Amino acid sequence: MKPVLTLSRLAAAACAVVLSACGTAPQVAEVPKPTIGALMSQASQAASSGQKEQAVALWKQTAAAFPAEKSPWVNIAQTRYDAGQYGEAIVSAQEVLVRDPNDQLANSIIAISGLRLSTRALADLSRQNNLSGPLRTESQDLAKLLRESLGETVLVPPQPAQQAAPARTAARGAKKPAAKPREASSADPFGALK
Repeated sequence: MKPVLTLSRLAAAACAVVLSACGTAPQVAEVPKPTIGALMSQASQAASSGQKEQAVALWKQTAAAFPAEKSPWVNIAQTRYDAGQYGEAIVSAQEVLVRDPNDQLANSIIAISGLRLSTRALADLSRQNNLSGPLRTESQDLAKLLRESLGETVLVPPQPAQQAAPARTAARGAKKPAAKPREASSADPFGALK
């Protein structure tokens, strides 16, 4: 009987080894979650080195990892605005306003981007001779409201070539330097309306 007893002890020991191996989970090293500061720094470095799309991708990654933060969306909105991608700038600025309804930069980007898109669309309609009737009247009313709200007589300053022509005809040979229209800087999107 000794062989049977030894065989059962061997089987029991083998089962114990197999079961103990199943009971221990393999140790997996946890990857630390990057901080918002690290992600924002990485995106800012990409932006400053001219890799704007990589920076936007990193800011979007940051926004996904930290959904309550507005700073990634502010940077995306500003980058899109600076690139003249006004529709995307508006969408990103609206994300900022979801997180902070009083953000002045986001409101400015939305206002100026909307005006620039509207100006383009109205110019296209004018070139096609389709700006008439109620659309023309409403456009004129909105332009008047904007001028009054901003305290300006002109919403969009004339181009340098347009300014130089009247100065030459009025002076007949005397050269006057044409005033440069104010450009909208990335810090002040209302600069073009002043």
